[in-house]
Formats: sequence, C-alpha cells, structure tokens
Amino acid sequence: MQTASFSDFQKLDIRIGKITEAERAEGTDRLMKMQVDFGSEKRQIVASIAGFYTPEELNGKECPFLYNLEPKKFMGHESHGMILAVDVEGDKSDCVLLHPNKEVNAGAKVV
Repeated sequence: MQTASFSDFQKLDIRIGKITEAERAEGTDRLMKMQVDFGSEKRQIVASIAGFYTPEELNGKECPFLYNLEPKKFMGHESHGMILAVDVEGDKSDCVLLHPNKEVNAGAKVV
C-alpha cells in the first residue's frame, strides 16, 4: 500500500453536497447524472452508480464529494467532482454511499 503525506491529504477538498436532482445519463446503463447543491453553487456530478441506486433514492441525499477534482467527461456527460462511496467487496459488485449522521449545511467541509 502506498502512503500519502498529510500535505497530500490537505490538497483534497471534500465537501458535503445535497443531491437535488438525479437521472440516468442518456445513452448509458451505469452512469447517473446528479445536480448537487454545495451551498455557494450547484454542480453536475456524474458517477457509475446507476446499477445500485435509482434517481428517487438519491434525491435529497447528503453525501461527501471530492470538490476540487478537475472536470472530466464520461460518455459525453461532464462531471465537476466525484461522489465518495464504499466498494463493499472490493470488486465493484456493490456500492454504498456515505452520509453524515445528522443534517449539515450544503458545502460543509470534511476535515
């Protein structure tokens, strides 16, 4: 296992975002396109979680997101961040989203 220094960790901007809208990304089976409220702005985040969650299950959820990840296109859909989740078996056969244990402000930083 490769280790990361504390200064490496400090480069990550992880924030809680509230999913305000989710839909399967057009033309794909795996991608979910989400509109996420971070308090000061809303962003589109695309993730390979459509096989694990329905849009209805995601709407209103608060989850941690990697906020300062450079934008990337997935099958023509641009993503401005990354949702953090648990790969239960280590083989991407199950995905569990992380949530704060109580409601927090959109955009709250994970420290």
